Amino acid sequence: MVKGYDAHHQRQDTLASFGRELARRSGSKCELCKASGVKLTVFEIPPAPADPDAARCLFLCDTCREQLDNPKKFDPPHWRCLNEAVWSEVPAVKVMAVRILRHLAAAESWAGDILEEVYLDEDEEEWASKDR
Repeated sequence: MVKGYDAHHQRQDTLASFGRELARRSGSKCELCKASGVKLTVFEIPPAPADPDAARCLFLCDTCREQLDNPKKFDPPHWRCLNEAVWSEVPAVKVMAVRILRHLAAAESWAGDILEEVYLDEDEEEWASKDR
């Protein structure tokens, strides 16, 4: 049990060390909704690889993070910001935006409309399909 605990904390420390790189990449804004001047944290896109990788992480505000941690509490109007995120040059941002839009599309026609315009390359599509 201690081994698992230590491994978890080591992983969390590694993820936290990505903060500077992600802040530079994001311009210190939430990578999904572009909120600035708020606390941002590292979010690892599931499924997590064996070794943490900054390219598979996002820098998110608490609002986006809380909704991703609790998808049943999604606030659809908040996610209209994904109209811009799906065009990001950062694959992690694009993949997460597509995953969220796919989740919303069943109940929100605007999400489906955005998805109709999105292009994912083969690797991005494979990653976007590996939800959790």
